[in-house]
Amino acid sequence: MAFRKFLSALGVNAPGVETVVENPKVSPGGTVRVVVTAVGGGADVDIERVRLDVVVRAEDRELGGKTSWKQPYVVATVDLDGFRLPAGQTVTVRGEVVLPWEMPLTHALGAPLVGGRAAIRTELAVDKSVDQGDFDEIEVHALPAQDAILQGYTDLGFELREAEVKIGFLPEIAPRMESRQTLECWQEIDFIFPESWKPGRQELETVFVAREDSLDAHPGGLPAETFVYATLNQPAWTQKLEKHVLGHWPSR
Repeated sequence: MAFRKFLSALGVNAPGVETVVENPKVSPGGTVRVVVTAVGGGADVDIERVRLDVVVRAEDRELGGKTSWKQPYVVATVDLDGFRLPAGQTVTVRGEVVLPWEMPLTHALGAPLVGGRAAIRTELAVDKSVDQGDFDEIEVHALPAQDAILQGYTDLGFELREAEVKIGFLPEIAPRMESRQTLECWQEIDFIFPESWKPGRQELETVFVAREDSLDAHPGGLPAETFVYATLNQPAWTQKLEKHVLGHWPSR
């Protein structure tokens, strides 16, 4: 992105800032590298803090459950040290943000997920005033295991529809459902049932709860099936997924 003025209250000689994400394509558990360049304005300024937020498009409870991008949900934050920005001088700082394993996806099976958006937001604090910059969007691509499960659904005739991030914990909507969720939000990936399945079934929502070595897939908000990355085998996983889903919706 181009340099933009921050703290516009300082007038035409306000400092400028540019944020560059060096690797905008990443996967859950990966590290996003960010370079923040500040150019001094008409006077010396003390930058007290540079904050990097990882934000996602999520359901906004204050908007009655509607999904919003104007007020995104923060899933990870890193604070960098402040610095002195002399008038007319340039200062560059680098930072890294590690994405949580449960990070919501924006891309899967090599294509964008409808409804999935994520970004890095740069925030500068100066003299107790906070300037939140524009979003620098990133692509969060599915882990190989997540792609394998989504491919399994596709092979079984399900049609991938959209994704939506909801704030909270899964047991809040399904008290009997055990979950190893640690992030205070989850992403629902919606599929349309194939016509060959039980009449009356329209959508199947799947939630991934990923970890470093394995993940849980919750179909329809029901008990999870665990998939270990080291055992990834597309035909076997598709069969395992079919058996698990059929266990809850036996008629086809």
